[in-house]
Amino acid sequence: MNIESDKARLSLLYNERYGLPPAGITPLAAGGSSRRYYLLAGNGSIPDIVGTCGDDARENRAFIYLARHFRAKDLDVPEIICEDAGQSAYLQSYISGKSLLECLGGQDDYLLLEKAMRLLAGFHYIGSRDLDFSECYPEKSLDANTVNWDLNYFKYSFLKVIGQGFDEAALQKDFDRLRGLILIDSNSWDTFMYRDFQSRNIIVDSASGNLYGIDFQGGRKGPAAYDVASFLWQAKAGFSMETKLAAIECYCRAARELCNDFSESGFMTSLPYLVLFRQLQVLGAYGFRGLIERKPHFIESLPLGIANLKKLFSEEGPQLASEFPQLAKIAESLQIPGGCHTFPEGKLTVTVQSFSYRKGYPADYSGNGGGFVFDCRAVHNPGRYEQYKPLTGMDRPVIEFLEKDGEIFPFLASAYSLVDAAVEKYLKRGFSSLSVGFGCTGGRHRSVYSAHAMAEHLRARYPQVNVVEIHHEQPHLKTDRQN
Repeated sequence: MNIESDKARLSLLYNERYGLPPAGITPLAAGGSSRRYYLLAGNGSIPDIVGTCGDDARENRAFIYLARHFRAKDLDVPEIICEDAGQSAYLQSYISGKSLLECLGGQDDYLLLEKAMRLLAGFHYIGSRDLDFSECYPEKSLDANTVNWDLNYFKYSFLKVIGQGFDEAALQKDFDRLRGLILIDSNSWDTFMYRDFQSRNIIVDSASGNLYGIDFQGGRKGPAAYDVASFLWQAKAGFSMETKLAAIECYCRAARELCNDFSESGFMTSLPYLVLFRQLQVLGAYGFRGLIERKPHFIESLPLGIANLKKLFSEEGPQLASEFPQLAKIAESLQIPGGCHTFPEGKLTVTVQSFSYRKGYPADYSGNGGGFVFDCRAVHNPGRYEQYKPLTGMDRPVIEFLEKDGEIFPFLASAYSLVDAAVEKYLKRGFSSLSVGFGCTGGRHRSVYSAHAMAEHLRARYPQVNVVEIHHEQPHLKTDRQN
């Protein structure tokens, strides 16, 4: 990505369209895709607009086609102003306002949700009219292949990445059953499935109060219930079951008005399976975008996504557990990966970790990289003696061994000195995160003792700092206390 190159392309487009350059170009926050967004400040009577650059011409083409199609159907989406010859850059109208996610939590929630459900029904039953689904990206409809892609996304980008154990054959059996239930009525689908209809992708216009849909370039022909599941079971929204049921009724009412053939019973029958399918797809995205690409937004959402899946099987849909036993077993045993904690705004978080050099360095999910790693292997190892092998560095016999031997004290004193100096500088400079790791051969004795000692030292010396303690090889240790 070359920001200056993007700016030059967008400035040229703007100049060709309006006959003068924009007053300024500022990068906007990126979403889950690789497209880059910029705010082009208006010049004179020309309003602010949004410029977009993307390297995938097919994805750009899909968005441009769909946006123009929906505008022609009087659906509230941004207007495409112009694009370059290769459709690698384009200008669109700027919707001034906040995302629906930011607006929820007040007295107007029911009205906003009702508007959102009516907007969604409009995409489904008005937006699909005369739509050329061959223009959709990357596929024109939800089919067996695309369902398999999302199920394997969950398997390989989430389960495998976090090291979650599971029965391969049993999981595939659950996948096959879920795919069959999702596609059972696929021959009768004629609706546009938005695919990523969630409150972050809906803008509440500050002038009119209307809701605008964005980020629909991945849409295709598919089941309407998928989008309702995507919206109401979004991890960060945290809707109660009462709110979900009220919103579903709003959707069904709008769907009945727009489509004479709408089957509420069929919709409600398919909804639980599409909720499950969406939750699996979302966790795959959180795993890939967060744990692999290290994007903070997705890392912060991961614990919420795990909690959503657990709740789906334990509280909201207990019948699903009998239909998908392996997925239910996985959901029950899921743990939040070490290091996937949030970083409170305006507060320094120090993550102190123990690990095994045999397994490699722990991942840094803060997005900042760097930090301290201390090698404990020069310290006398209690793991060489049979009586200490089953214990950890937080068990009394191991603590007494290390402290009686004494080698641990000068080692930690040096570590304290270095980390304290960094913490004090980080506090003065307003930094948000620092990583401190202690490694030994097995991640069981010396590293655990040292990491716990460092965490306790920091908690006592710097009460204003958020200290997170993680033991990668000993996840059962209860050390999640934070300042």
